[in-house]
Amino acid sequence: MPELPDVTIYIESLQARLFNQPLQNIRISSPFLVRSVEPPIESAKGKKVIGFHRIGKRIVWKLEGDLYLIFHLMIAGRFHWKKSGAKPAGKIGLAAFDFPNGTLLLTEASTKKRASLHLVRGKTALAVFNRGGLEVFTATLGDFRSALLRENHTLKRSLTDPRLFSAIGNAYSDEILHRARLSPLRQTKQLTDEEISRLHQATQETLREWIERLRQENGNSFPEKVTAFHKEMAVHGKFGKPCPVCGSKIQRIVYAENECNYCPRCQTGGKLLADRSLSRLLKDDWPKTIEELENLKKFNHQGTENTKKNF
Repeated sequence: MPELPDVTIYIESLQARLFNQPLQNIRISSPFLVRSVEPPIESAKGKKVIGFHRIGKRIVWKLEGDLYLIFHLMIAGRFHWKKSGAKPAGKIGLAAFDFPNGTLLLTEASTKKRASLHLVRGKTALAVFNRGGLEVFTATLGDFRSALLRENHTLKRSLTDPRLFSAIGNAYSDEILHRARLSPLRQTKQLTDEEISRLHQATQETLREWIERLRQENGNSFPEKVTAFHKEMAVHGKFGKPCPVCGSKIQRIVYAENECNYCPRCQTGGKLLADRSLSRLLKDDWPKTIEELENLKKFNHQGTENTKKNF
């Protein structure tokens, strides 16, 4: 799912191309996309786009007439900038937005149609979409501490809770926690003042650095390859790869449709965090440390080699 750095780059790219341009036509391909009824989506046609901003992970277009188009891309929704009149992209096409200088396509590469579009009138209606999460770039350390300690959760859950922090998701929370050298399963109420300060700094630094990195990667081009996985990331999506800081192999916790990646040496003092499914299967045999994991791998490897010799 596009998170704060990705959404920021989308908004900057849309601003450069669509600001003060009239929305000539809207072609909706998926009946699941538009989630609002009043005002009707057709009322946006012909209106100029006079501003862009973000509400959490949502991208908002401000139109003439106090209208707002609100996009939530969810996991697989993406924008694509094409020549005027471009057709929606087959089965993954959700909509096309026609402007004098080009067409913006909205796609979703998933069978589960979760991306959404709302059209509302007025700031009061727009405010309903604000989950209340803290904007970390403008947050003081005190603001950050208050949001973090509002509820007692794991750090991973707290950072990705849109009611607590705005626009941080699965990918960048992994990177933030690695930089802060904190376990994703550490309870927020257990944090020291020094750890909270470290996390506050890591959050701002990580997100700022990735915004700048994505700006440099895209240049003046429209961001066509928005992904949660980047080769320059330290831990996210790097299961089994060496940590860029200490060289230990990155580990993961798999849950629901996501996984949490971390370095056991940098973040958990050498301890392995129990993966629910595997630890339930292995029970007492689940390795608790990096050393136990390496010994288990050596044992399994030797057993495999002995089996090969016997045959």
